[in-house]
Amino acid sequence: MASVALLSNPKSTGNRSLLPRVRAFCAEHEDIFHYEVEEISQIGQALRQIARVRPKVIVINGGDGTVQAALTELHQGGHFDGPGYDGAPPPVAVLPNGKTNLIAHDLGAAGDPIEALERVLALVRGDMVPHIVSRELIALSGGKARLPGADGKERPVLGMFLGGAGLADTILYCRHKIYPLGLPNWAAHFVTFIMGMISVIVGRSSRLLPAKWAPLKVSVTKSGEMSGRFAFVMVTTLEKLLLNGNFAVAGQRPGAMQLLVIERNLLSILGALFAALRGRLGLRRIRGVHLERGDEIRIEGHQSNIILDGEMFEAENERPIVLRPTAPMPFLRLAA
Repeated sequence: MASVALLSNPKSTGNRSLLPRVRAFCAEHEDIFHYEVEEISQIGQALRQIARVRPKVIVINGGDGTVQAALTELHQGGHFDGPGYDGAPPPVAVLPNGKTNLIAHDLGAAGDPIEALERVLALVRGDMVPHIVSRELIALSGGKARLPGADGKERPVLGMFLGGAGLADTILYCRHKIYPLGLPNWAAHFVTFIMGMISVIVGRSSRLLPAKWAPLKVSVTKSGEMSGRFAFVMVTTLEKLLLNGNFAVAGQRPGAMQLLVIERNLLSILGALFAALRGRLGLRRIRGVHLERGDEIRIEGHQSNIILDGEMFEAENERPIVLRPTAPMPFLRLAA
């Protein structure tokens, strides 16, 4: 019986150079069951095969779209509902294979993906229970760009990091304007940050800057409603984000769905940035920064971009995007 099931998407950008090394590594370790898909639509079939192997851990090797599709299928596909799983899949690990690697970073996977895979094997062969953590997933419904289920009806898409307002526009700016320059990831993210800050200060659109941010309305169950031109709207169940900042509403359990909204104000943005760098975001109130926890979050706006784990959706006034948390899911943290 394989201890580790590795799901790879050869078409993800990172795997163009990495996959030969992954294949060679798996050939040397009989306790790894390696399944490669030709396209994302085959992930459901892949997980049905993986469930028959009964692995202790599932490792995802692919980009944002691969991770999102795998998490959605793991939660909704029912492939691990049989005896021995207690209605939940095995813990999930994510190899660092992508531009931002937010989920991998949160789970302690950084640097070389092969070294991360070696770490997974070491944990599985020992006592991995202390390294298992729980995270809710974000179930997104409504809006545009919906995905049909097996019955042809729309079903929620699941992920762990959502960006809206200026954050989404800045992510798209980085993807379409900065990444094509061929800069290292850290340099691309730094340039994007600088241009985003210039956009806040200038306050008007330009082909050299991220798009001008449209008004957005965010409603949180139990916390009321916020409307305005926000610089930053983020919903996540991750604890660690870029810049090594921790993200948590005081008094909330780890891995819960949380909302961060920053008003389009330079002082508010800088205040949130410095608090995140010090690991104190959420521990004290900052003017123009709203950190909330709710059972349902609704996002409305006129053709407003929303990005969930790298995939883009669109909120509309007539058809808002609705976010709800799922039951916690087990993940394997690779950091000591």
